[in-house]
This record gives sequence, C-alpha cells and structure tokens, in this order.
Amino acid sequence: MTLIVTAKSGLSIRLTEERWQHIKEGHPELAELQSEVLKTIEDPDRILAGNQNELLAVKLLKTSNKYLVAIYKELDNDGFIITAYLTRRINSLNKMEILWSKQR
Repeated sequence: MTLIVTAKSGLSIRLTEERWQHIKEGHPELAELQSEVLKTIEDPDRILAGNQNELLAVKLLKTSNKYLVAIYKELDNDGFIITAYLTRRINSLNKMEILWSKQR
C-alpha cells in the first residue's frame, strides 16, 4: 500500500508501507495519525529547509497542542516521506529557514 498526496510544490509525495511501519515503530504515538501526517504534507502551517535537502512540513495539532513534523524529500518528478514526529519544542524549529508559510 502506497499513499500519495500533493505537496505545496505540486509534486506527488509517497508514503510507502515500509516508511509508515518505520514511523509507527519509532513514534508509536503517531499510529492513529496517518491521515494527519498526510494532511501535514498537503496543508502545512509552514515548510522548513532541512540540513540534507529534506523538507520539514510543520502543522500545529490543536487537539494535543503539539506540532506534527513530517519530513520528506522532493525529487525531480515526485517525492517520498522519510519520517514524522510530534514535538512541543518549537524553538528548535524556529531556528530553521522557512521556505513557505501560510498567510495569516
């Protein structure tokens, strides 16, 4: 099973079964949040530049008051999700370069 969403860049971003298992094993709190991970790629609050050409889509989950961070890579024709996690540590994210942000 591979799920596909469209990133702000217009590219299709894949979430493979292998990557989803990796995310659930490393971050079991995300086991029931697969749709939220996909929505974070499709409709983030902001997109940050990672250190190794990856992108970090960030979205505040109002239900938990935590930020969901979905890390993905864009290639020439599509891309893929690497991992995802929840955090309250917004200060470390605020130090990263903002590539895109929702207009408020």
